[in-house]
Amino acid sequence: MLEVEDLHLHYGASHTLRGISLSLKRGTITCLLGRNGVGKTTLLKAILGHERVSAGTIRLDGVPLDGLPAWKRARLGLAAVPQGREIFPRLTVEENLLTGHAALRGRSEEPLPLEEIYARFPVLRQMARRRGGDLSGGQQQQLAIGRALVTRPKVLLLDEPTEGIQPNIVTEIGRVIKDLARSETMAILLVEQYLDFALSLADRILIMDRGRIVLEGDRATLDLDAARRHLTV
Repeated sequence: MLEVEDLHLHYGASHTLRGISLSLKRGTITCLLGRNGVGKTTLLKAILGHERVSAGTIRLDGVPLDGLPAWKRARLGLAAVPQGREIFPRLTVEENLLTGHAALRGRSEEPLPLEEIYARFPVLRQMARRRGGDLSGGQQQQLAIGRALVTRPKVLLLDEPTEGIQPNIVTEIGRVIKDLARSETMAILLVEQYLDFALSLADRILIMDRGRIVLEGDRATLDLDAARRHLTV
């Protein structure tokens, strides 16, 4: 579904991404882990079209995305839940969800009904008329995920969705991510800091260090000792 091949990215003289290759398949969860500053968020931004790559190719369903702006990639089926959530604080929960409709212009699909979002995240139904800025961090994270799901994505990219979230909400988010993968409508790339959370969800795990994928495997074959060495600060 989504293929990244030999991707390089520079910030001036800094070589930030160094030959990244990965493949995401529908119905699977791939988890990307690494210490702070190794290039995880930069990779997501490159896939989404928010950063210009120096070399390499990104394909969605075999179609190259090279040179396409972010809004066109969104309309082709990429959706993101960014680090920090980036909801609209002065819009209501419902209005935040409806902003996802913009990504469907020019596509044949109808937006995912809000009732389906509320079924996954019941607290959003209760808060539908509340402003986004009045929600707790965990509720805002659920809102950010719901906004992405409205677009019926082919590929869902989540950047550290558990950061700063209370444990019960982390459990709920993990359940929703698993359910989304089981629906087999999308591929999921999850950027995380915590190996245990990744092991509870991911079909495949990638470990990143200094702009490269240095270790990868599924839950059964991943070298856990090596993974922890790369993740230890």
